[in-house]
Amino acid sequence: MKAEIIAVGSELLLGQITNTNAQFISARLAEIGVDVYYHTVIGDNPERLVDAIKIAEQRADVLLFTGGLGPTKDDLTKEAIARHLGIELDYDDAAIEHITDYFERQGRVMTPNNKKQALVFKNSTVLKNYTGMAPGMAYTNDENTYILMPGPPHEMKPMFEKEVIPYLLNLDERQEVIVSRVLNCFGIGEAELESRIESILETQTNPTVAPLASPKGVTLRLTAKATSVEEAFAHIAPVEADIRALIGEYIFGIDDETLFSKAVDLLQTSQLTIAAAESLTGGQFMSQLASITGASAVFGGGMVVYSIDQKVKQLGLNREALEQHGVVSEYCAAQMADAVRRQFASDIGIGLTGAAGPDSHDGQPAGTVWIGISYKGESHTYRLQLSGMRNTNRMRTTNFAYHYLIQLLESEKLSSKDI
Repeated sequence: MKAEIIAVGSELLLGQITNTNAQFISARLAEIGVDVYYHTVIGDNPERLVDAIKIAEQRADVLLFTGGLGPTKDDLTKEAIARHLGIELDYDDAAIEHITDYFERQGRVMTPNNKKQALVFKNSTVLKNYTGMAPGMAYTNDENTYILMPGPPHEMKPMFEKEVIPYLLNLDERQEVIVSRVLNCFGIGEAELESRIESILETQTNPTVAPLASPKGVTLRLTAKATSVEEAFAHIAPVEADIRALIGEYIFGIDDETLFSKAVDLLQTSQLTIAAAESLTGGQFMSQLASITGASAVFGGGMVVYSIDQKVKQLGLNREALEQHGVVSEYCAAQMADAVRRQFASDIGIGLTGAAGPDSHDGQPAGTVWIGISYKGESHTYRLQLSGMRNTNRMRTTNFAYHYLIQLLESEKLSSKDI
């Protein structure tokens, strides 16, 4: 079964919003064995929409539409498709009742144009909207299947999970599944990673192995096709083991794990607390830490000390020593980490200082960064020489700080096991 996703909305073409719906739908379709070969985006224009539909009908079995089901005049998706297919629109009684109840619960007056949202294809399967008003619909003829869903992600996602997937599975007698496992890597570039696992990439069949680089690191997606989830993971397991044997030291997590969630997990497991003193990152390290559920158990607090005055005043660092070594220095990073650890009575302290750019700072070229980690009375320091734009350097510094923290915590776990 082949699918094409058609997003409708001029706001997408104008760059006012990002088409995250297509990403979500593609990932979920892959899991049930439906191949997506094309994403199409069309503005609020019925003629261009029909042109896109005619093309999609020739190359896909299933056409999935998002957007254009609302009450306003530019919401024209179902009207354009109905005319193209020569089918009628009719009001769905359950949808009208749902929309009416929605306005009554909100204490708002329902304007007449809202009734338009209850129009669906005659003889179609109506898809319930769990978090909004406009229902979706699914219609299958001799050649194609047409699935219409609302555009807002908070409405589309529950509908897709609870209504669309069962509908598609009922259409597909093969019940073939595609399963992916993502290996998240950091501290290695895409080119080096690809070189190290070249033999695996050259011989890949099922599963396939695909590297992808981003500012957050490199991921390896292992994708297997099989008749069951269990069988697919059985295909993936030996290939994953081979990859780990080659680059295991750079793999910090799988699937949705991030550097931040991995660090929090390790801190919780080890029952350790952490505090941070940030200069160039301006609080990014702490912000990422606080974004993870359960961070309150490991994060006592921290501070942003951007200027030398605040490093002296808030952390109690020695001004003369700072002026001698410089604020962009190994000394400064180590002292910041140790001071914040002691001030917040934490097990671990992090100190981040550097020249974010675009200009040099304290005699050091842009991109020079020092990361300090204070743990068990020892200072661990790391120097980076980054070459990105200012905010990219700040973000990469934060990521590297978590990377080194994870390495330290992982090595601690190994030492504990040896004992």
